[in-house]
Amino acid sequence: MGKYRKLGRTSDQRKALIRNQVTALLYNGKIVTTEAKAKEVRKVAEGLIAMAVREKDNFEEVTVTAKVPRKDKDGKRVKEVVDGKRVTVYDEVEKKIKKDLPSRLHARRQMNKVLYSVKFVPAENAGKKKNTRKIDVATKIFDEIAPKYVGRNGGYTRIVKIGQRKGDGALEVLLELV
Repeated sequence: MGKYRKLGRTSDQRKALIRNQVTALLYNGKIVTTEAKAKEVRKVAEGLIAMAVREKDNFEEVTVTAKVPRKDKDGKRVKEVVDGKRVTVYDEVEKKIKKDLPSRLHARRQMNKVLYSVKFVPAENAGKKKNTRKIDVATKIFDEIAPKYVGRNGGYTRIVKIGQRKGDGALEVLLELV
């Protein structure tokens, strides 16, 4: 007997579908899908969350100096003329960053093998590139999702049956983070 459901797809299509749904689940907190897909997505998502819970506190805070472009009141970079060329003016700023220790870095890379990158576009700029942000879902798992499940041994997701889909009668479920 097989160890997974084939979902009527070739292996590359199936992997892409599962990656897409796992990313959507972890980014949004819940998804609506069929029961068979939900059970497959649940396996992958719970593994990623368990990995994040294990490695949640495995980092060190480091202070670094970074060059940041100076900006005016409109948010545009300040430029000055040097040797006949317009050059951006930079300020040095002290920043505290989280530096992953080796095991957490490995966990982050394992997550990024599964998760797709998510782009957030504000509603007022729909269809435009302005203010589009790339969101790191692995960081969201470490910082927001993992702390909620520290005292819990598995069972991070819940499947709630909704009913049958109108078109083909497939049983739809709501897969959500507990």
